Amino acid sequence: QVQLVESGGGLVQVGGSLRLSCAVSGRTVSSTAMGWFRQAPGKEREFVATITWNGGSTGYADSVKGRFTITRDNAANMVYLQMSSLRPEDTAVYYCAASNSRGLSTSRYYSRAVYNYWGQGTQVTVAS
Repeated sequence: QVQLVESGGGLVQVGGSLRLSCAVSGRTVSSTAMGWFRQAPGKEREFVATITWNGGSTGYADSVKGRFTITRDNAANMVYLQMSSLRPEDTAVYYCAASNSRGLSTSRYYSRAVYNYWGQGTQVTVAS
């Protein structure tokens, strides 16, 4: 059974940084495309970042490009989202996700539909 557990969220000032972590069990991250999504109150869950199963490619939403970085540690079976230059509009619950699909183009992993497993989420609040 695949389980994803996010951590690292919290309250941060505008311009600050946070690193979110996703602990993965039941699946090795080295063989899995992983993604981060977020959902603000009253809004749909939206794509943030993805890293392909072999780590050869990453993709980001335009709104976070240049500020967020997705990485993974195969030995620890963890996925991370380093967030910097945070803005009030980054406030949301952030979710880690894992996909059973392999070999898709990176942009396909921008869609929630290709992800099969989701964590419970971690709250990020950026105070102005």
